[in-house]
Amino acid sequence: YVTQGLGPRVSAGSTGLIAPTRLVTEAIEEFEVDGIPMVFQNTPNTEAPSEMNTWIPGYKTLWMAENINATLHNIYTLRGAPVRDPLRWSKYINDALYRFSDEAEVMIASHHWPRWGKERIKDVLRGQRDIYANMNNQVLHFANQGVTINQIHNVYEVPPGLQQMWYARGYHGSPEHNARGVIQRFLGFWDCNPATLIPLSPADSAPLYVEMMGGAAAIMARARTLHDEGNYLLATEILNKLVQAEPGNQDAKDMLADAFEQIGYQQENPGLRNSFLSGAFELRSGIPIGDTADTSSPDVIRSMTTEQWLNFLGIKLDSRKAGEAAFKINLVTTDNGESFVIELAHGTLTNIQGYTAADAQLSLTLNRSDLSNVMSGADTFEAMVGAGKVTVEGNLSVLGQLAGMMGSFDPLFEIMPGTKVRAEADEGASLEAVVGKAVVE
Repeated sequence: YVTQGLGPRVSAGSTGLIAPTRLVTEAIEEFEVDGIPMVFQNTPNTEAPSEMNTWIPGYKTLWMAENINATLHNIYTLRGAPVRDPLRWSKYINDALYRFSDEAEVMIASHHWPRWGKERIKDVLRGQRDIYANMNNQVLHFANQGVTINQIHNVYEVPPGLQQMWYARGYHGSPEHNARGVIQRFLGFWDCNPATLIPLSPADSAPLYVEMMGGAAAIMARARTLHDEGNYLLATEILNKLVQAEPGNQDAKDMLADAFEQIGYQQENPGLRNSFLSGAFELRSGIPIGDTADTSSPDVIRSMTTEQWLNFLGIKLDSRKAGEAAFKINLVTTDNGESFVIELAHGTLTNIQGYTAADAQLSLTLNRSDLSNVMSGADTFEAMVGAGKVTVEGNLSVLGQLAGMMGSFDPLFEIMPGTKVRAEADEGASLEAVVGKAVVE
């Protein structure tokens, strides 16, 4: 696929979430689901923190969740997530290979097509096992020889035998960014060069580079030559400095976009391709304005724990607005028997479950089902107090203080310099009605 590697892009509509009714906690568990016997192999911290493979003996079918794909998956995901453990991933695949494959006649998974026949199933399991194990072992092999996180993607190569397997190719995760992810997981982001430990921000360091290279005109002339020679990565090195130093220089942004575009076209991996092409688009046209997936639907909110919501409020709180304010709030939800102390101190909002504070400035008691409406924004504590749904002890104005300390998040924040301003200027502009053309003028 040339969309998002494992399939088409996600919907821009609302997403839902149904909380599980039963958890699989043991390494291997067997029980019936709707009358069908199943054997569950718990595989935590592989493709996801919580995941499991399932053997369905009555159908001789092996379900491999997202642990097996028709491609190399992500060790480090470009959208951002904790780095995955490729060795653990490989070992769980190996366990499934030895535990189930002698009996399996069909293997299915979250993405892509079934594999039929014992030998085909074993081949795919071995290939996927080996690509993750090799990536872990060889990257760490090079790391122990002094190869750093900023070099490994130019050093590590998938072994030739694995390169010949379609299901080990980088159609979702790429060897380049995954190799860097392995080092990040085990050794962190730093390459041990003191110059990179607490570096200047790009906008602060770039002007000096531009000055030392002779200014914008000299940089663009050299970058054009590099571009025409096919040295696109070298062109991006110097053009990126110029764009960081001069966000309003549209000619520089257009030239950097040209280099990004050519690099993107050369990628086998859709994630790399899309990253470069998205960067090119934003440099030329600004951040795209459009619908995104709604991840805060009522289903999702209801499935969140109260602790998860309180943790999010801690992230949303702006320490600069909180200043030296300090208070405690007791939150009790009677229908599920939970209680929390929410404490603001030192510009930080923390929470602890299972306690109430005798010296709290405010205590709120309500049902968790009503709290879900507050969590989703469908209702407020103040309105529910008026409706008699919340019991209040103490100073209710503390809630107003807390609300005033919250920041707001704009998902359309700027990545490439100067692209947010361009997008805001273009939003609402008319589209010229020309056949074959729909661009903002």
